[in-house]
Amino acid sequence: MPVDVFERGEAGHGASWAAAGMLAAGVETEPGESDLAALNRASLALWPDFAAELERESGVSVELRREGTVMVALNRDDAAQLRFTYDFQRAQGVALEWLSPKQALEREPHLNPALACAVFSPGDHQADNRFLVRALKRAFLASGGKLHEHTAVTAVETVSGRVTALRLGDKRHECAVAVLAAGAWSGEIAGLPPEARVPVRPVKGQMLALKMDPAAPLIRHVIWSPRVYLVPRRDGRLIVGGTVEEKGFNGDLTAGGVFALLEGAWRALPGVEELPIDEMWVGFRPGSRDDAPMLGPGAVEGLVLATGHYRNGILLTPVTADTVARYILTGEVAEAIKPFAVSRFAARAQEGRAPQDKTRQKA
Repeated sequence: MPVDVFERGEAGHGASWAAAGMLAAGVETEPGESDLAALNRASLALWPDFAAELERESGVSVELRREGTVMVALNRDDAAQLRFTYDFQRAQGVALEWLSPKQALEREPHLNPALACAVFSPGDHQADNRFLVRALKRAFLASGGKLHEHTAVTAVETVSGRVTALRLGDKRHECAVAVLAAGAWSGEIAGLPPEARVPVRPVKGQMLALKMDPAAPLIRHVIWSPRVYLVPRRDGRLIVGGTVEEKGFNGDLTAGGVFALLEGAWRALPGVEELPIDEMWVGFRPGSRDDAPMLGPGAVEGLVLATGHYRNGILLTPVTADTVARYILTGEVAEAIKPFAVSRFAARAQEGRAPQDKTRQKA
């Protein structure tokens, strides 16, 4: 089956490029998200084989790292919240280890020595998201796919309730199946009837990267602090994120956003004060009404959804690719993605249940 990918900019340079690459299926487990937690765990289980296959096909390492994640509490209030989270996640089957301040500092000596406590999650990992998108692009082209960069889809054409073509400005591309995977821009594709439009909004995040000595990095684990997360790369970069802002597509870096990142990083890891800033950027997470993805068939025949992943797009890459491809080839909707049909929003509206606002600090 021939596959064409149309990208409004450079492939992989949207939310996937702006992300931190955390594979946090365990520490992301929260009350009221049992279906999403199960999907996250299923995708995390696929990651080792997915990474190995992608590296074979592309020749590009995605730098899958399995040191685990450390969540830190810096004061008494943080510790109370961390204890609640720890107890809940343990009850959900997440493997966690409670750490005293001494034990936390034995794992990461450069953490704030005044920290109150910490939790170690051995099953929450990371990959380098920018290497990932490069590998995906190379593997796609090597397998015969056609990539059309800087070619925005302006509309989807439908006839009698089924997809027939894509509009690319003044050009037209006929197709029988269209996968809507436009991230935060998914809701802006014209041409679809109202019932087929997807409720996706951009959730702005400001991030920055600092430069550590690769031979002597300040941290080796992913660190979740109360205000920011810290993700170390093998080349010495230290990713610091991320603000959560309902600002539409405003791409400005702001003094307040950058200050919040630097202060939050400094409170958890005082040694960052001496590190040079390598890069600062803004990304737009694709958030749905309940901040869970929309996967599988759309409301018109031939439209397939793979969008709304919010803060878990990198983590959910393997399960999204597997289940969406299976649906296109066989018509089978995998059990794992049935809770994430876009029709859930209409059903909730009919039942009079408004979706929760689940905007969070960590993303």
